[in-house]
Amino acid sequence: MWKKFTSISLIGRILVGIIVGTILGVWVPKLTWITIIGDLFINSLKAIAPLLVFLLILSSMSKHEKGSKTHMRSIVVLYLAATFVAAVVAVGASYLFPVDILLPKVSTAATSAPKGIASILKNVLNNAVENPIKALVEGQYLAILVWASLIGVGLRAAGKQTKQVVNELSTAVTGVVQLIIQLAPFGIVGLVFTSVSETGITGLAKYGQLILLVVGSMMFVALVVYPAMVWLATHQNPYPLSLFTLRESGIPAFFTRSSAVNIPINMELSRRLGLSEKTYAISIPLGASANSGGAAMTISIMTLATTHTLGMEVSFPLAFLLCLLSAISATGASGIAGGSLLLIPLACSLFGISNDIAMQVVGVGFIIGVIQDSVETAVNSASDLLFTATAEFADLRRAGKPVNISERVRQAKRNDQSAQKEVELKLQSVESEARD
Repeated sequence: MWKKFTSISLIGRILVGIIVGTILGVWVPKLTWITIIGDLFINSLKAIAPLLVFLLILSSMSKHEKGSKTHMRSIVVLYLAATFVAAVVAVGASYLFPVDILLPKVSTAATSAPKGIASILKNVLNNAVENPIKALVEGQYLAILVWASLIGVGLRAAGKQTKQVVNELSTAVTGVVQLIIQLAPFGIVGLVFTSVSETGITGLAKYGQLILLVVGSMMFVALVVYPAMVWLATHQNPYPLSLFTLRESGIPAFFTRSSAVNIPINMELSRRLGLSEKTYAISIPLGASANSGGAAMTISIMTLATTHTLGMEVSFPLAFLLCLLSAISATGASGIAGGSLLLIPLACSLFGISNDIAMQVVGVGFIIGVIQDSVETAVNSASDLLFTATAEFADLRRAGKPVNISERVRQAKRNDQSAQKEVELKLQSVESEARD
């Protein structure tokens, strides 16, 4: 039964959940017990998310090793810069096109965010050094981020067995989260039922506005911001390479919704582009978890939509801190389905928004995730390949060995056609042998 259930794509199951929740909310709005399903889903995520974030950061920091060669320094700089710039674009878009989030159980009375840089820094620093056990219990994500990072740095000197234990614990908790996410369609039924029964069908239009903001911002980054970064690094027309990566890598990633699954595709595309295997063998797997511009955008937009819904005025210093926090926390989120959504409470804590409200926002994220997560993965995975190629081409240009990027892209397309012909010839040979 479970295998049959999970054999259907998560997107398909969530779509069914949205439809069922909408129908029940319209036809039988008095069956309020259905809301319990949504509450169980939100509460289970609220319970496990702090531990997940703690162990992911702990494991990531403890495994860090020095001594990268080839073009890795340039690639890492591009990954980090792209993630931060994407967060800045998301914050700017949220200011230009403010959107409310449908939160039936939350009062939208105006709430004040911290004002003034002194007040902001005081709150951030005090929250950052909260008791780590208390932070895990109460979901105080700033403290979790700080203590997990410090302990992770300390564990770099530990033995391989200790690091392996930390990694296995992280994997185990990730598995629990993945199980909860597999059950998300049932939680979606309860969440959508609550929204429709209390606000009507018109209330769902808010989700459409939110999707347009998220997808529009990501497309702007993929088609304008990232190409601009490529041009700055290579001094060549960026669009042949940018469009090539979006078509060849972004489209498969859109449907698989997994940067990890797309690693073999990006490795093959790197080979076709004539990139150094010593570089892309490291950078592509690294990018699948560390290059998280799409995740940073999701975190920023969902957080600012929450502050707008609550009537909070966000100052510029606080918005800048959100960009930094989103960029830092998003690193590593791409390797987990729905990982960016589970980091929303961390960003919300910067504004003093309670964990209860933040987890409701996470639930909304899963509703729009049918589209949001696919686009986010496509942007992230395509940019893994884009920045791997850009770093190598930029380093070669600085070394006095410039590369014609447009010609490399054309050669990659010819390589693909040759590979397809080879496959066709092999199939024809197999078929003729079978007939003989």
